[in-house]
Amino acid sequence: MQNWPLTESYTFADQTVRYQVTGNGPPLVLVHGTPFSSYVWHRIAPYLAQTRTVYYYDLLGYGQSEQRDGQDVSLGVQNGLLKELLAHWALINPDVIAHDFGGATSLRAHLLDQCEYRSLTLIDPVAIAPWGSPFVRHVREHIDAFTGLPPYIHEAVVKAYVRGAIAREIADAELAPYVAPWLGATGQAAFYRQIAQMDQRYTDEVEARYSQIRCPVQILWGEQDQWIPLERGRQLADTIPAARFYAVPNAGHLMQEDAPEAIVAAALRWFSESA
Repeated sequence: MQNWPLTESYTFADQTVRYQVTGNGPPLVLVHGTPFSSYVWHRIAPYLAQTRTVYYYDLLGYGQSEQRDGQDVSLGVQNGLLKELLAHWALINPDVIAHDFGGATSLRAHLLDQCEYRSLTLIDPVAIAPWGSPFVRHVREHIDAFTGLPPYIHEAVVKAYVRGAIAREIADAELAPYVAPWLGATGQAAFYRQIAQMDQRYTDEVEARYSQIRCPVQILWGEQDQWIPLERGRQLADTIPAARFYAVPNAGHLMQEDAPEAIVAAALRWFSESA
């Protein structure tokens, strides 16, 4: 995407992952979720980069990172990618902000791969079972029918799906960068591939260990989240010692579009308090 350049690359299991580093200061890593890309941080990264060195990347199989047939893009590999990127960037105890599947990825990297964070901010994360929207469950049951959709119908499906994560009205022009990676023959296949590989067992592996998290945690949750109920966020906060929980009004699942100022304010306050 020309308006969101990821100029650097890393090779993970013989596959290309695109990333960007910007700003100056203590390290901050941003991890996006599904069906999104690092573009979700476009309203947030420029502000945080004024006081932080910000690292963001596209998950394997997402955005500008490589998409290929037969690819494993499940939560079972994304934590391994995050572990390798942290080592590649030579980061020790960075602050991490993670959304949706990025939350699960960051939690798995911390609890399974011993990645250490200075702090962890979770935004509407996939973390507590059960998860998976009705759309996701339906697609997984009829995956062959969806992979064969005519391109114009597929594009309409992706637009409707992403719009469901946003509480405010969003114009097609604003929506386009979210939809673009999933268009064309390669993108369409990749879109349904990542849905087909969604499996709750990857959060089941770590859910019982949330009490063992070794860094301060704050959780932000959109009050209008139609994908994962607000109560799931409160439940998650209760499982993590001393976790702070904030319900954000007028925000859906993609809080980065509905209330980016809430994320920036919470991050800056969090960094200041934990200095």
